[in-house]
Amino acid sequence: MVEIEQIKDFNQIKIVTDPNRLAILRLLMAGPATLTQLGRVMGEHPAWVRHHLKQLEAAGLVEMKTAQVSGGFVEKYYRAKARAFYFQEMILPETSGKKIVIMLGSHDLALNVLAQRSPEKTGVQLIIQPVGSLDGLVALRQGIAQISGCHLLDIQSGEYNLPFIRHIFPDRPVVLMTLAHRQQGLLVAPGNPLHIRGLEDLGREDVTLVNRNRGSGTRLWLDQQLEQIGIPSERVHGYNQEARTHTAVALAIQHGRADAGLGLYAAARLAKLEFIPIFQERYDLALPEEQYQATEIQSLLDYLQSRQFRRLVDSLGGYDTQHTGEELHP
Repeated sequence: MVEIEQIKDFNQIKIVTDPNRLAILRLLMAGPATLTQLGRVMGEHPAWVRHHLKQLEAAGLVEMKTAQVSGGFVEKYYRAKARAFYFQEMILPETSGKKIVIMLGSHDLALNVLAQRSPEKTGVQLIIQPVGSLDGLVALRQGIAQISGCHLLDIQSGEYNLPFIRHIFPDRPVVLMTLAHRQQGLLVAPGNPLHIRGLEDLGREDVTLVNRNRGSGTRLWLDQQLEQIGIPSERVHGYNQEARTHTAVALAIQHGRADAGLGLYAAARLAKLEFIPIFQERYDLALPEEQYQATEIQSLLDYLQSRQFRRLVDSLGGYDTQHTGEELHP
């Protein structure tokens, strides 16, 4: 196993943009595991794991390490081909018939709708990697992505995203376009068996949290709120149990690996969980001026502002598209 490997191949990029495959890859970077072991950690059937694992193997990101016979069955141990992977240059097809746009940033269900509909409606293939708001802006600064999605609250000004854009891009013009306003709150099991009412309950002995990944806007917001109400992170059971997407938070609660998690109403609705509303936030797309003028970007933004797209986003639940398409200039 090599220490670090660069992901440059287009097929590899497509494979790891799926959050389930990315989660499996990260587990195998930590150490070898079987299908059964991976399924137990992720709360999924081994057949489900095998489907994603085979795609990772075909893409050259994981490999079989050993095979052992146990109880008359052969158990295959898989591992990642590197201890760490990084994105630097991206090799994208020029003759696919569709333009490619790379977006790194905060996870959002409305963006998934945009990515699904975009090839048909705009002729643009949108590839999304959920890495968190801060990491997405850093990737945008480095030129690794063309768009970033963020929902970062500046406590001092009470403003979303603009102060962070000014700090990270002091020398480059960047356009912010509002995707939507989103309802966030606590996701809990159906019927709310532990009678969780708010953030104060995250400090209880009988409540286990599933947290978002470091650098995500949701994680940063939660850290700020816990500090304000006087609950140190050490008192929160499961604080270091991380999920990279709102969907993964919902699945962790659905499968009993956690009692509560901060996330979108749309994710709770999709997983048939109870939802305790706490706040509404603005989610923006950040685009450097030079990217904003590109034809493929304009095609995406035109569809984003269409009545059809707004209806689809409204149907997810917990989204307000009244300000969708509005521009902000830091």
